Amino acid sequence: MNTRKSSFRGTGLIAYAIACTLAGLVLTLAVVPPARAERIKDLAQVAGVRGNPLVGYGLVVGLDGSGDRTSQTPFTVQSLKTMLDQLGVSIPPGVNPQLKNVAAVAIHAELPPFAKPGQPIDVTVSSIGNAGSLRGGSLLMAPLRGADGQVYAIAQGSLIVSGFGASGRDGSRISVNAPNGGRIPNGAIVERAVAGAPPSGNVTLNLHEADFTTAAHIVDAVNREFGNGRARAVDAVTIEVSPPADGDRVGFLARLESLDVSPGAAASKVIVNSRTGTVVMGGQVSVLPAAVSHGSLTVSISENAQVSQPNEFGRGQTVVTPQSTVEASEDGGRMFLFQGGTSLEQIVRAVNAVGAAPGDIVAILEALKRAGALRAELEVI
Repeated sequence: MNTRKSSFRGTGLIAYAIACTLAGLVLTLAVVPPARAERIKDLAQVAGVRGNPLVGYGLVVGLDGSGDRTSQTPFTVQSLKTMLDQLGVSIPPGVNPQLKNVAAVAIHAELPPFAKPGQPIDVTVSSIGNAGSLRGGSLLMAPLRGADGQVYAIAQGSLIVSGFGASGRDGSRISVNAPNGGRIPNGAIVERAVAGAPPSGNVTLNLHEADFTTAAHIVDAVNREFGNGRARAVDAVTIEVSPPADGDRVGFLARLESLDVSPGAAASKVIVNSRTGTVVMGGQVSVLPAAVSHGSLTVSISENAQVSQPNEFGRGQTVVTPQSTVEASEDGGRMFLFQGGTSLEQIVRAVNAVGAAPGDIVAILEALKRAGALRAELEVI
C-alpha cells in the first residue's frame, strides 16, 4: 500500500514538472518578439486608386518691392492687364505699368482620389519670373487644370514662405532656403470630382517595389483571412484578389489593406554617390575573406621666381625666371583583413581602420566587387 502511495506521489511530481515546463514554454513563446510585419496598405496600392496632378498660372500681389521686373517679364504686365480688364478696369493702349509688387507664378497641386467638390487641398506656388521673394504675398483666384484641360479646383490665399533673402546696394545678396516659392495650406477648393468608384470585379494590388517573396506572403495572408483561392500572384508586382459575394466592397478593402504581412528581405545593395562620396550599405551585405591595402599619394608643387639683374653699367635687362619644385610622397599603406561573412558593423569598422576618405572608400568597394569578395550589388549614382 505504501508503495502505491509513493508511486502516485512520484507520478504527480512528474505531471507537475511537465505542466511547469509547458507553462514556461508558453511564456517564452509569448515574450518572443514577432517578426517584422507591415500592413498591405504600406506595401501596395489598389489599382485605380490614385491622385491626379493639377497645374495653373496666376498672380501674387502685395509683395514688398520684391516682385517681377516687368521690363524683363512682359507676361506679368500682360496678365495684369487681362485681369483688370475682366474686372472692368481698362488701361490705355501703350501704357505699361512698372510693377514691383506683383509676380507671375506657377501653381501645382494633387487632386486626391475620390475628392468631392467643396473639399480643400494644399497648393504650392513658385515664381516663374525674376521675383526676388514671394514673402508676404497673396495669390489671386487662379484655376487649376488637369491633364484633360478641365478646371478641377480654384486656388487663392496668402502664401507661407519659409525662405528669406537680403541684398545690398552694391549687388551683394544672401538668401536662406528658397524665398521665391511657398505653400498655401487648404489653398484650393475642389470644383469638379474625378469620375470613379472603388474598382469593381477583382481587386488588383500593385506592390510599390517588385519582390516575389513579398507577393507570395501577401497571397498567403489574404487566403488565410478570406479563404483559399481568393488571391493569386500574377507577377512580382501584381496580385489579384477576388472579393466576397456579400457586396460590402468598402469593408472588404478596409480589411484587406489592414492585414499584416512580413515583407521579403531586401536585396543586398551598396549605394555609392560618386559626386558626394556618400556610401550606404544594407544590412544583408557581406564580404568574403579579402585583404585590403590603402595608401595615399601626396604631391606638392611650389613655385619660386628668380630675378636675374645685369651689372650696374651693363646693357642687359632684368629677367625673371620661374623655378618649380615638385615633390611626391606616399604614406605607408597598411593591409587589413576582411573576415568571411563579415557583418555590416564589422565592415564599417574595418573601412574606418583603413583611414580612407569617402572617395577612397568608393574605390575600395569597387575593388572588392571586382575581386568577387563583395556579396552585394554595387550601384553608383
